[in-house]
Amino acid sequence: MSTPQIVVHRDKELMAQAAAARLITKIVDAQAARGSASVVLTGGRNGNGLLAALAAAPARDAVDWSRLDLWWGDERFLPDGDPERNATQAREALLDAVDLDPARVHFMPSADGKYEDADAAAEAYAAELEAAARPEDHGPVPSFDVLLLGVGPDTHVASLFPEMPGVRETERTVVAVHGAPKPPPTRVSLTLPAIRAAREVWLLAAGGDKANAVAMALSGAGEIQAPAAGAYGRSRTLWLLDAAAAAQLPRDLYPPASP
Repeated sequence: MSTPQIVVHRDKELMAQAAAARLITKIVDAQAARGSASVVLTGGRNGNGLLAALAAAPARDAVDWSRLDLWWGDERFLPDGDPERNATQAREALLDAVDLDPARVHFMPSADGKYEDADAAAEAYAAELEAAARPEDHGPVPSFDVLLLGVGPDTHVASLFPEMPGVRETERTVVAVHGAPKPPPTRVSLTLPAIRAAREVWLLAAGGDKANAVAMALSGAGEIQAPAAGAYGRSRTLWLLDAAAAAQLPRDLYPPASP
């Protein structure tokens, strides 16, 4: 478990641009060291804001997009192409603009695919993750270089909601979510054990509606009540915030020199 590091930016636009720059550097470094890189994407306004900033970044061409594996932390179990799917939004924000290897873009199954329900889709994605894991990963999922998560106003991350069965899962790496408290109710999500396999976990939060959730997750709340508190990387856990989302942080946690 890594100790959370906190960076606070002036506003959500600067946060997205800075996060995009950080991600480009991390991908380039991983590709230089190991020949490839792996990133887990998140949806929502902050996840999509980061992807749009990445698409607009002049340095994006430093990345060898053909040697990048992309995964998803969660997905709405809806038909392929539905505008509410994270994959659809990611395509519009970035993926259609870069030269990815289709075999290395690991979309979560859609509701109109070959899996009849979200439970079967979750099992299939878990199997795909396990097939991609290498012996040095020491587990059933790859050691992702960066796993991105948005933080909800209720402290949810991926589609792990407070007090619901998914956040209590300790064995499986992917679960179906039924009856989610925000629409759509049926989803597929990585679990906390899968999230914690990542080398680095970056949590993104912008806006005053996230301030209470950020303060709760960083002030010792349990992961069942505040799932974001249980999301951490093996070597680094980075909270990327704007000033509004950081407004309720205790002063001893507020970083003194954030841009």
